[in-house]
Amino acid sequence: MVLLKNDGATLPLSKETPLIFVAGRGANDIGIQSGGWTIEWQGHEGAITTGTTLLEGIRQAAAPTAKVEYDPLGTFSGVKDVSGQPAMADVGIAVVAERPYAEGVGDSKDLALPPEDIAAFKELASHSRKVVLVILSGRPVMIGDLLPAADAVVAAWLPGSEGQGVADVIFGDAPFTGKLPYTWPRSVTQLPFDFDHLPASGCDAPLLPRGYGVTGTGTAPSIPDCR
Repeated sequence: MVLLKNDGATLPLSKETPLIFVAGRGANDIGIQSGGWTIEWQGHEGAITTGTTLLEGIRQAAAPTAKVEYDPLGTFSGVKDVSGQPAMADVGIAVVAERPYAEGVGDSKDLALPPEDIAAFKELASHSRKVVLVILSGRPVMIGDLLPAADAVVAAWLPGSEGQGVADVIFGDAPFTGKLPYTWPRSVTQLPFDFDHLPASGCDAPLLPRGYGVTGTGTAPSIPDCR
């Protein structure tokens, strides 16, 4: 996994975090988590194979005293505080995910995430003091509008059956060590990259350069908000 952003040392999360909200269909779906070439050529959503979803991994990693609530749409309308008002989570974890694909069937002209996942992220953010964005994808996707609104951002790629492994790193049982193997575009209009004339900084530059990744106790360089 690659840690793309970590403002205010949001990660690793404390296992004793009192209330954690988790949103996004990909958080509780082995098929989405696995992508294509899983059991079938294109893979598919749902329980296509055995394993641990990211949601299950979060619940196992968190302390018994922590309360983990899941709503794929991010509304959490039924979760109340002691006064009967809508609860505010200490941390919200939004999972945005490409749907399974393989080869040419999965070609994309916009590298866009599903609109329902973007909506779930925004809903979750309105109910959380801090927001961790976890991206499940087989390639860079467009996150320029989401990245500024999240406190921490993780490129988790396609962890397959091992959602527990993602949760272990989020909660600090193992460190972030990954680096981006390729340049991450800010928009699809930059593609294909002209590396001989590519700005190194500013809003005309790629979102993130190849080799980028926050490791150990490092701090991510500032990423301009170019929304």
